[in-house]
Amino acid sequence: MAHRNRGNANRKNTTGKNARTGENAARTGPAGTSHGTRSELRALRREVPCTVGLLADEQDFATMRRYRTFTFDDHRRYLRQIDGLLRTLATEGAHTSVALFDPEEFAEYCAETGHAPDTVASRGRFTARIAATGGALVPYTGQPVEQLVPQLINTAVRKATWEYATMVLADLGECADCGVDIGRASFDRASRLLTHLIERAGPGTHHLVCSIPTPDEQLLAALHLERPDTGPARLDASESAEFVTVLAAGIALDSHGGVVLRTTRPGAPDSLHGWRLRQSTLAPLSEGQVFSAYCTDADTGEPLSPEPGVEYRAGFDLGIEDPDIHR
Repeated sequence: MAHRNRGNANRKNTTGKNARTGENAARTGPAGTSHGTRSELRALRREVPCTVGLLADEQDFATMRRYRTFTFDDHRRYLRQIDGLLRTLATEGAHTSVALFDPEEFAEYCAETGHAPDTVASRGRFTARIAATGGALVPYTGQPVEQLVPQLINTAVRKATWEYATMVLADLGECADCGVDIGRASFDRASRLLTHLIERAGPGTHHLVCSIPTPDEQLLAALHLERPDTGPARLDASESAEFVTVLAAGIALDSHGGVVLRTTRPGAPDSLHGWRLRQSTLAPLSEGQVFSAYCTDADTGEPLSPEPGVEYRAGFDLGIEDPDIHR
C-alpha cells in the first residue's frame, strides 16, 4: 500500500542519430536512455516523496484479508516485508513516510468515493489521502519495524486526542453571563498555567503528563522538555500544543483532572510532583497525595511498591492568584 507521487518527464535519446534510419529520434524506453539521462531520472525519483500504509495490528490485518487482492496471509511476515520495502525506498534517497492504515476508515472512504475496495489502486488512493489530509504519519529514518509500529500507534492516539479536545473547546461557545469564548479563554488559561509550571520547575529534564476525564473518554497528553541553567526551555511545539489543548478541555469542562511532573537532574534522585485541576487552576497536591497517586493501582485500588530512587514531593504553587477564566 505504498503511494508515490510521480511526475512525467520527457526523456530524449542523446546518442545522436537512429542507427537504422539515420535520423534523429527520441526514445522513452530503457534502451534509448543514456547514462546521463538515467542519472537525472534517479535524481528526479529522489525528489518524489512516498507514503507507505501500514496495518499495525493483527486484527486490522485480518480485516483486510477479506479482500481477494490483498494477498498477504501472515502479519509477522507482512511486517518483515514492510521493513524490507522501507529499506529499499531509503536506498533511493527519497523521503518516505509511514501512515496508519485503518480498514474501517478505508471502507468508509470507498463507500463515499465510489471506489471499489477490493483493488490495489483504491488502497493506494486511500494511503495518499491520509498523507494529503494531515493524517497520522511517521517519517521513516531507518528505524526497525518493531520500533516503527509503536511510534505510529502513539502518533495516531496523540492526533485523535488532540482532535477530540479541540472539538470540545470549539463546541462550548460563549459564556451566557459574560459573553467570553469559553474555549479560547480556557486555552489561554492552560497556556498560562503551563508557562508558570515550567518556569517554577527550574533546570532539569522534565516530563509532564496531563490526565483529563471527559464524558466520552479519558484524555492523556505528555510533554517532554529540557530546561537549561540559563535560557529558555527546549520543547516540542506539537507536544506543547497538545498538552495545552487537553488541559484547556479539562478547564472548560470543570473536570477533576490533574497534572504530574517528573524531574531528572544529574547526581540527584528523580522527583515527582502533582497537581489537581480545580476551579480553572492547578492546586498543589501534598506529598502524601502524590505518593498515594503513584503507589495505588488505578484499576484495583491495591497499593503498589514505591519506585526506588524516586522522591515523592508536594506540588509547588504556580503563582496564579485569579482562577476565573471569565475575567
